Amino acid sequence: MNQDLDKLQPYPFEKLGALLGEVKIADKTPIPLSIGEPKHAPPRFVQDALIQHIDKVANYPATRGIPELRAAIARWAEHRFGLEGQPLDPEQHILPVNGTREAIFSFTQAVIDRDNEPLVISPNPFYQIYEGATFLAGAELALLPCLPELNFIPDFDQVSPQQWQRCQLLFLCSPGNPTGAVISSNTLKKLLELADTYDFIIASDECYSEIYTDEDKPPAGLLQACAELGRKDYRRAIVFHSLSKRSNLPGLRSGFVAGDAAIIKQFLRYRTYHGCAMPIQNQFASIAAWNDEAHVVANRSAYREKFNAFIEILAPVMDIQQTDASFYLWPQTPICDQKFAQALYREEAVTVVPGSYLSRTIDGHNPGANRVRMALVAPTEQCIEAARRIKSFVLSNC
Repeated sequence: MNQDLDKLQPYPFEKLGALLGEVKIADKTPIPLSIGEPKHAPPRFVQDALIQHIDKVANYPATRGIPELRAAIARWAEHRFGLEGQPLDPEQHILPVNGTREAIFSFTQAVIDRDNEPLVISPNPFYQIYEGATFLAGAELALLPCLPELNFIPDFDQVSPQQWQRCQLLFLCSPGNPTGAVISSNTLKKLLELADTYDFIIASDECYSEIYTDEDKPPAGLLQACAELGRKDYRRAIVFHSLSKRSNLPGLRSGFVAGDAAIIKQFLRYRTYHGCAMPIQNQFASIAAWNDEAHVVANRSAYREKFNAFIEILAPVMDIQQTDASFYLWPQTPICDQKFAQALYREEAVTVVPGSYLSRTIDGHNPGANRVRMALVAPTEQCIEAARRIKSFVLSNC
């Protein structure tokens, strides 16, 4: 067996299951705010497109996807991130993938050079795939804490020149999971300059980019920063996007990777052997989703309504702040995050994720300690009820 498998920690939800497994909950309807699985209705027209092309199950799909899908993705990205002046080439810059989890993991395996003491740099807390992909690619992981004093953005100035020299891959997550923090365009540009100086790849996970609080201030993206710098080849920049959150389609397993044509070419080569082509009927459904923005605007409006109601209820009793984007809240807990999650589940049947399960302890400090992640994915009425229960719990116990 691959010895690096021993480096993998249990997934956060496995830890959460163990924490809550022996708990006898109150006689209340459970409300999960733990897993970030969208519960809003998926667009009907996307389902119709899937059904309309269901006969394509008789055909093998190509790894690079059908031209129509790559073209639809290019149009969407160019419009969303202002790339019209230096458009994406659907033949060179774009590769459809089966969701960001699979793509991030396989991308890491494809780009890491094991023979050169590879280092991967990641935010902390983080999406656990970054860690697992790094270890199974034979690389070392350096974690940068995301702290409130820097608005939960990693302090990239703390990375030493020696670390940048070893760095082969820098993971970004903007908007952040679980913090909801958005990295500015200026910071992205500085990181691109560092990538040029030290010759590493930036992998920007942007799967929450379409859920944001201010309709007039969409989060910046890495390709957008490239365009503003005049980097027409998007060198050293790779972004990951998904329909799971944007369009409430987690089961479709549809997203894309885009950026540096030379890297995409090699990643396509890897994926040809990897055996992960997107089913053709899913591709046609994806085209329908990428071609429509009305359902995405409505989706943001629904989340905004939930955020406002939820925070209004809890703000008097908890240190809870509106995040810049994503559907997560990242509040402080008045007691240990694990004890908070366990007792809240026992007394109020509300499930949240301890922040320490989403982070790693470095030099004696875990940036997720005494925080919990709350995913406002349930219907509005359930989220409001959950907020009322959490408020009652805090007033009674803390």
